[in-house]
Amino acid sequence: MTADTLILSVDRDDDVGYKAKVDTPVIGREACLEAAQKLGIADPEDSDTNAIFQAIKTYDEEIARGNSAEVAVISGNHLNMLEGDRRIAKLLEEVVEKTGVSECILISDGAEDEYVLPIIQSQLKVVGIVRVTIKQLPNIEGTFYVIKKLFKDQKFAKRVLVPLGFLLVIWAIVALFMPGVSALLVVVGILGLILLIKGFDLDDKLIAFFKILGQSIKRGRFAAIAYIAALVLCIIGIISCLTSIVVNYLNAGNVSLLYNIFTICYGGIPWFIGGALVAAGGKVLDTVQNNISGLYRVYVVPFFTFSIGLILEGAVIFFLTVVPREPFPLTTMQGIVAFIILIAAGLLIAFVGIYTRPMVQKKINEWMVRRKALEAEIEEHAKSGKPLYRKIKF
Repeated sequence: MTADTLILSVDRDDDVGYKAKVDTPVIGREACLEAAQKLGIADPEDSDTNAIFQAIKTYDEEIARGNSAEVAVISGNHLNMLEGDRRIAKLLEEVVEKTGVSECILISDGAEDEYVLPIIQSQLKVVGIVRVTIKQLPNIEGTFYVIKKLFKDQKFAKRVLVPLGFLLVIWAIVALFMPGVSALLVVVGILGLILLIKGFDLDDKLIAFFKILGQSIKRGRFAAIAYIAALVLCIIGIISCLTSIVVNYLNAGNVSLLYNIFTICYGGIPWFIGGALVAAGGKVLDTVQNNISGLYRVYVVPFFTFSIGLILEGAVIFFLTVVPREPFPLTTMQGIVAFIILIAAGLLIAFVGIYTRPMVQKKINEWMVRRKALEAEIEEHAKSGKPLYRKIKF
């Protein structure tokens, strides 16, 4: 089966697999037609059905012009777009190997599917893009219908409805049980936190973190326990920050926004640095247990983490004690002393980490040389059939 042009319909969120139970890649006109029919029966309102039919129509038009073409459908992942894009790249490679095509016409039902355009262009020359637009009723009834469908869409619900519902619940709880606290302030603060998480893609990083955590637990590594402990400390840090918002906002009086921000940091930095230090320490112990040759790469991380934490805490204390307020426990002189001590301690700890790293690397290299020599000696005696009697020293 060889052709010049591939008519490709990309279902990035794998509706054809999730709803119609059709495995991709689907290659050939009859197979694609059958897949479209199954998806249409499973969900008559899914736009991917129309995209597959458009791919078949485009294929028929190419054949009618006398061009050599093939039609195919590939899909990603219904829940994880990153994993889905990787799957699309793998399936496209399989389709190219089977069909021998050199160029592609992409059939898309929306902008989301065109995110995979660079993936397709990395393997094929894209000579055209056909976008399928579903016609809707341009009146109030049609608008209501679209909104109703959005509320039933799982991806829309997870991205929009869940955060909105969470904020409304928090608003109700604060208004009911904390009448002296501005519910609007708390909700706006949490909304800002959610926007920061989305803006810096921290949600994807959290998903990756939990995947690494699951793999570490399955392999029985110490780092898994350290990561869990670090996560608990970070959660406590977030609670401490929120508590600082409430306490200092009500008691600090008329102070600047910058002062309140530093007060929040004063309550949260020790917990966050503690969590990072526990995670870094767990990584070091895990490296010692499983890959000691790479210890020098992670050796300085706990030193730098602790050093940065002390320096940040010293800077925050210094700022808060320049103009002391009643809720803060330290005076100006105590703050200056604490600032000097913490800065000096942070620099000293960083210096110790940097100074001892070459020595640790040297010891590791010496240990690796002795280990390789011992393994070679054991292998030599094993070949000769003679037993090896030697006191092993590492």
